[in-house]
Amino acid sequence: MTDGWIRALVEGIHSSPTQAVIYLAGGASQALAWLMSVPGASNTVLEVVVPYSRTSMSQLLGKVPAQFTSKQTVEEMSLAAYNRALKLSTPGVPVFGLGYTGSLASTRAKHGDHRFYLSARTCNHLWTSHVTLLKGLRNREEEDKVSSHFVIKAIADACKVSSTFTSELHESEEPSEQEQHYDEDQELQQVINGDVCMKIYHFDFDTKPSNSGRKIILSGSFNPLHDGHLRLMEIASSMYGDGIPCFEISAINADKPPLEVAEIKKRVEQFRKAGKNVIISNQPYFYKKADLFPGSAFVIGADTAARLVNPKYYGGDRGNMLEILTGSKRSGCTFLVGGRTIDGVFKVLEDLDIPDDLKDMFLSIPEDKFRMDISSTEIRRSMGV
Repeated sequence: MTDGWIRALVEGIHSSPTQAVIYLAGGASQALAWLMSVPGASNTVLEVVVPYSRTSMSQLLGKVPAQFTSKQTVEEMSLAAYNRALKLSTPGVPVFGLGYTGSLASTRAKHGDHRFYLSARTCNHLWTSHVTLLKGLRNREEEDKVSSHFVIKAIADACKVSSTFTSELHESEEPSEQEQHYDEDQELQQVINGDVCMKIYHFDFDTKPSNSGRKIILSGSFNPLHDGHLRLMEIASSMYGDGIPCFEISAINADKPPLEVAEIKKRVEQFRKAGKNVIISNQPYFYKKADLFPGSAFVIGADTAARLVNPKYYGGDRGNMLEILTGSKRSGCTFLVGGRTIDGVFKVLEDLDIPDDLKDMFLSIPEDKFRMDISSTEIRRSMGV
């Protein structure tokens, strides 16, 4: 790394708390070398993917882009990177997704412009930049270096790191930039619409960050949040010492209309007052949640565990059930199972018929550690709601 300002910028990036998923295609390769050659890269980089081939890019975006080097494509890349960063993130740690796509000098002469697009996406901000380079002014390595400068500067800006930036652009190569900001209502609507996979509310400032990054997830409607929920999470967290407790509400219900933004905010407020983390997602099914929260421990009741392993909910196909849950197992997910009343009888994990291939995914919460028969439905009924 020959330029001192680059090293200073990267050191500042690695010293910041912000982490990123980075998707690069068609250039800016030197930016990765700069990021990785300065100690502390693991503080910043959650994941880097280089979707260079057409097939790789299409799989990344879930479609074939109309144009691979374009504003639309780079914004879709940064959104995909942001969603991936959310899945890998720790509550309380700011994250962003960075997308870059370029069409630079190559072994073959290009009829179109030499250009690149950059986009950075956070929970409430989208920034996009476009630079058209003068043809014939630089070779491939030099064009890659110029675009790498802009990638490092974009990462620094997203990490709120200020430093000297030395641009090597010609005066006629002025970048074109656009940005958009989102308020909380817009963020939640993006989750409901399926554009963003989740919104994380970090209210638990007492729990120390986990070295493993593993989340302990207790899903529910929490209408209302009650002592039973809090006690169950407390017991589950004591069983998984190295984990971050997070309650989770799906804005999408398999059998009901999506929650309104105002209703979500009302339920979130309960967790703010209780000082507990809550995540708003758009996945009502546990096998989808396993993809959303890889490596997590899900806290569930015996009634939910019984449904999870019942072929009835998989089209009556036991093989399909095993295949889906095995996929959840491969993502590193486990289930902590608390006792619940099923058809009038209190049952625990040991009372259920769990397939042998899946038994190591399930861990019992003993009845002597937790049994509380209170329910949100009964609370609402007692309140006349």
